[in-house]
Amino acid sequence: MSDAAESHLASAYGRLLTLLADSLHVDAFLDQVVRVAAEVVPPAVACGLTVRRDGGAWTVASSGDLATKGDEIQYGADEGPCLEALRRGHIVEVVDLREDGRWCRYREHALRLGIVSSLSLPMTVDGETVGALNLYATEPAALTGSARRHAEAFAAQGTAALTVILRQADQALLHRQLTDAMASRSVIDQALGVLMGQQRCTAAEAFALLRQASQHRNRKLRDVATEIITQVSGQSPQPAPGFVAPRQQP
Repeated sequence: MSDAAESHLASAYGRLLTLLADSLHVDAFLDQVVRVAAEVVPPAVACGLTVRRDGGAWTVASSGDLATKGDEIQYGADEGPCLEALRRGHIVEVVDLREDGRWCRYREHALRLGIVSSLSLPMTVDGETVGALNLYATEPAALTGSARRHAEAFAAQGTAALTVILRQADQALLHRQLTDAMASRSVIDQALGVLMGQQRCTAAEAFALLRQASQHRNRKLRDVATEIITQVSGQSPQPAPGFVAPRQQP
């Protein structure tokens, strides 16, 4: 790889890291990834990203109309290079679609769009192929040789970044779930204290009363507890402090 090519890829990796730091949502991150990918591999006219969803395949990000339409043709035909990359988990290269006998239902419509060559690279996260990065070109053999090596290198870095952002999304969900659980527990504990004072009973007996009221009214424990606290204090219960995830040791 030439010094200029290495510099170009290094710049792209830096942009990926910046995107990773700045993107608050997975979809915004993916939208920028396909745009950078199309720039990193100059022969590519457009880049799309296909992912599995609800048992099918969908384009979640695209750098141009050619990629969007190229992906959609494959979904309609239920065949094509990006679907093969997604299903089989290996790189699929099309050197010249005019002479390629694979995917007959896809081939005719893709050529009509102007797609002549393409490269589909699977994105595997934690052992599962979750998506495929699809590069399209209007000239034959546009994505072979050094262009393919650039695409493979970028796809590897993009997959690594995607792994991180998906894990961050999982952690954010866990954080919200823990915070909600703590808030519910706090409200229920406050209501138990009220019942223990009113009924002069133990915590276990107070919880049994609260659960019985919840079942009879067909309402959640937290909602019944909120109503008890509001009736006694005249105010809604105060939320519990937010959950703070422990920092990992360096």
